[in-house]
Amino acid sequence: MRRSEIRDHLLDTALRLFNQHGYHATGIDLIIAEAGVAKTTLYRHFESKEDLILSALERRDEEDRNAMRAFVEQHASDPAERLLTTFDFLEASVRDKQFRGCIFVSAAGEHKDTVNPVFRAAVMHKRLTIAYFEELAHAARFAEPKRIATEINLLHEGAMAVAQMTRIAEPVRQARRMAGQLLAAEERSSSARGGDASQRTRAS
Repeated sequence: MRRSEIRDHLLDTALRLFNQHGYHATGIDLIIAEAGVAKTTLYRHFESKEDLILSALERRDEEDRNAMRAFVEQHASDPAERLLTTFDFLEASVRDKQFRGCIFVSAAGEHKDTVNPVFRAAVMHKRLTIAYFEELAHAARFAEPKRIATEINLLHEGAMAVAQMTRIAEPVRQARRMAGQLLAAEERSSSARGGDASQRTRAS
């Protein structure tokens, strides 16, 4: 394999093992055994286990956010409907047989110090996700896009946590219905204030 392919293979292996066993429980020896490489090969690509974790989280962050954006843009054109479609993407994620909860929440939970680079990387992922929700709320011309984004994110996080415990997708569908009610109420409030948000019919 080329150098870039070896690095990608190591990241794929590490992400799978971190998801299965956690970050502290997954040692370097297990990663190199599963990847089928020498320890020196791993350390040529990553200076330390923390460097490997950070690189893995950075890659997953980019992949997950790009995948959500592509899914949403493919399945909805109306900005407000796109906010609801993010829950359809989440449902597909929790239905995956590899789903064991949010790896960023797990990373923050195992690296609790708020100045720890791993904790900060997990927080940045959440901030960037909220920023995407805010982008959609802005496009939908809601009066308080930042608040809407925060509330949509809370519904996402709650649904994901319950889905992790129950291993069923119904919590995500319930969160989607709650989001639909939230957005409908925002539109009614905007109309009452003489705002410019148009009335839409949303599937709940």
